[in-house]
Amino acid sequence: MPETIAFLEPKQSVLSRRAAIIEDLADLLPPGCLISETRGLVPFETDAFIAYRQVPLAVALPETTAQVAAVLKYCSRYGIPVVPRGAGTSLSGGAIPQADAVVIGLSKMSRILDIDFANRTATVQAGVTNLNISEAVSADGFFYAPDPSSQLACTIGGNIGMNSGGAHCLKYGVTTNNLLGVKMVLFDGTVIELGGKALDAPGYDLLGLVCGSEGQLGIVTEATVRLIAKPEGARPVLFGFPSSEEAGSCVAEVIGSGIIPVAIEFMDKPAISICEAFAHAGYPMDVEALLIVEVEGSEAEMEAMLSNIIEIARRHGVSTIKESQSATEAALIWKGRKSAFGATGRIADYICMDGTVPLGQLSYVLKKTSEIIDGYGLRVANVFHAGDGNMHPLILYNINDPEDAARAEAAGNDILKLCVDAGGCLTGEHGVGIEKRDLMLHQFSQADLDQQMAARAAFDPQWIMNPSKVFPLEGRPAA
Repeated sequence: MPETIAFLEPKQSVLSRRAAIIEDLADLLPPGCLISETRGLVPFETDAFIAYRQVPLAVALPETTAQVAAVLKYCSRYGIPVVPRGAGTSLSGGAIPQADAVVIGLSKMSRILDIDFANRTATVQAGVTNLNISEAVSADGFFYAPDPSSQLACTIGGNIGMNSGGAHCLKYGVTTNNLLGVKMVLFDGTVIELGGKALDAPGYDLLGLVCGSEGQLGIVTEATVRLIAKPEGARPVLFGFPSSEEAGSCVAEVIGSGIIPVAIEFMDKPAISICEAFAHAGYPMDVEALLIVEVEGSEAEMEAMLSNIIEIARRHGVSTIKESQSATEAALIWKGRKSAFGATGRIADYICMDGTVPLGQLSYVLKKTSEIIDGYGLRVANVFHAGDGNMHPLILYNINDPEDAARAEAAGNDILKLCVDAGGCLTGEHGVGIEKRDLMLHQFSQADLDQQMAARAAFDPQWIMNPSKVFPLEGRPAA
């Protein structure tokens, strides 16, 4: 296992009081809401970024906002680090704990509190899964737009922490575009409410600051999200290309022409093979790259948009065009795409990158990514949200081979630097976590980071909230 990413040294003053801390936490929580035995703690030692792990001091599973507040107030009083946790699907190590930390998991806070069709909003507890929101309102003709590939498992609290997106974010936006309000507990147990059901709120946009803050400003316990009416119809279409570069150029021209489909997803040949073997979605196997383009609206609207997209695709050498002919075919197409990460895990360990690039640089970055991977003697499967340039190279490696793992991590860092150098950024939806923390100075100047850390410290002056994440350990202000 690589040990190249450092964590803060655990506080001996906390570790030495472990027994007393656990006893005190037990008094603050109902029976069955505290885990302290090693066997029970092991499932919380890592998240979906499995290269690093650490058993926490304890895990609190509160059932109410008041209980979250009580635990945070206690941890603040004694300087105990806190790691908020949703469903643990973070691909950047955002929920990996440390030995002196109390993990606060929100899985027991899983109720839908209010559905307001008149205002097109839903208010839910932070432990509600992303998909549950859409399922709760589907019969009435609505849905919740952000749809990460992990939407069956990931929870709205984690989505807010990482500003998650998904395949349909091209048209509907990511979490921040669909979030109207939160109830949040600060580091000292203070409960605040930001935003609400209105389209906008007076004062500073603190809600925008909280969304994507990776659990460092507080713990969101409730959220009010926007509901959207279902479209009249939707149709995914497969476009096969002779090269990844041609597929990337096609995406850039589609968006540059002013056409905004609901989704444009990209797969290269390795990803196509992996996903087809798992889902049997009917993907063409004789192409080097595949785009899944979904359009929606009335039949006339979909036909008009597809006609324009097909014309553009032909200018880029498209060799296969396959429209879904039924709801079953459409579901299979999306099953293959949304199963990509899990399907890849069947054949190899992998690190999933999350860099974002301008669409005009997409072909160039795809080509350079292949060169980087080849230079490290590794393999890669590319599958990502092409419409907004959010790349997800899956770097395949053997986690049990330390040298192989180190090469994969180094290759990933080079790809992320490439994205920044091409005019993009380190993360589109997975967050910084520990994975990209030490690359932040490649994206930002020290002055930029100082300002961001000052904003963080205004919420958490003790730096107890998810303290090893996001910002490089060097250059931090004294807590």
